Amino acid sequence: MRAAYFAFDRFPSSKGSAVHIGHMAAELFDVYGGGLLGVLGGGGLPAYQREGAVEIARFGERIPNLLDRAEAYSHWVARHLAPHLDTLELVHVRDPWSALPALGHRHRLVYEVNGLPSIELPHTWPHTAPATVAKLRDLERRCLAGADAVVVPSRIIGEAVRGLGADPERISLVPNGADPPGPGRARPAGAPERYIVYVGALQRWQGVDVLLRAFARLADLTALRLVVCSSVPERRARPFRRLAEHLGVADRVVWRFTLPHHEVAGWLAGAEVSVAPLTACPRNVEQGCAPLKILESMAAGTPVVASDLPAVRDILGDGGRLVTPDRPAELARAIRITLEYPAAARETAARARARVPSWAESRARLAAVYRPV
Repeated sequence: MRAAYFAFDRFPSSKGSAVHIGHMAAELFDVYGGGLLGVLGGGGLPAYQREGAVEIARFGERIPNLLDRAEAYSHWVARHLAPHLDTLELVHVRDPWSALPALGHRHRLVYEVNGLPSIELPHTWPHTAPATVAKLRDLERRCLAGADAVVVPSRIIGEAVRGLGADPERISLVPNGADPPGPGRARPAGAPERYIVYVGALQRWQGVDVLLRAFARLADLTALRLVVCSSVPERRARPFRRLAEHLGVADRVVWRFTLPHHEVAGWLAGAEVSVAPLTACPRNVEQGCAPLKILESMAAGTPVVASDLPAVRDILGDGGRLVTPDRPAELARAIRITLEYPAAARETAARARARVPSWAESRARLAAVYRPV
């Protein structure tokens, strides 16, 4: 076995991260003629399977505490690497938990940084001890220093890893890609006649509450619906459904949960506006983000209204309408203007579509990282 890819994330799943993992791992295994894919399991996924020249192993231990689970997963990665250390030429990892056991061996290490736990964890768990955050930051620095190449999906994340001491000469920008929906994409069954759409998870940093408050300000558009294509199970939507009831819009919000990726593409293609109301939290500002839902909306030719964050600005450029984060009134106004001027919105969406790299282009950039390594 010549190559391995490890990610502390479930695969496959309905999350955008799974789409990314699928393309990046496929490129690695195309270059090296197969290999080992190590990911998280659960949800009925098999602990082990083989697809052609690719072995897929899944970590399935149920450990409630995130850091304890990450530590156990790290030991699991080490056990899966051990039998192949004499033959492995390259290991591609997506997080520090995967990188740590891959350091210090004869193979090359490509560390792909899509997020930094030292920034994300305190936002998700505000009571995280400062000493824990400091240890996470030290772990990130160690992994970045030991990597032969560092891959980032956006310029903003690149700046964040440089701030942690990563060698600028080793950092490569490999943006997320998106492919336009196939010809004749069918309108989803049961789709409203007119709707705007949100695609993604329901964490606080996604700003779904801001979107619901903005949608309540569009009550005069009685035929308009908000479709929420959530990548997480229905139980995670309970607080947002309660908020929708409180705002008086529950009967105008359509919820869809854990849809297959090809079905999400249909909802995007049929929407009048795709909304990405990301909040101005450290997770989105300091480390940046590279939302796949924005790229896929752009590729579908759907007008985009999104929060004006540095990473979003880099992706969207003049191909959409940017609004100040966390302001429902401003978000509602931007959606209304986009709906009221459809010709201008289509023209802007056409500019956006031209900016989107295909997955083939993104994978070619990743292959270019592998060659000198």
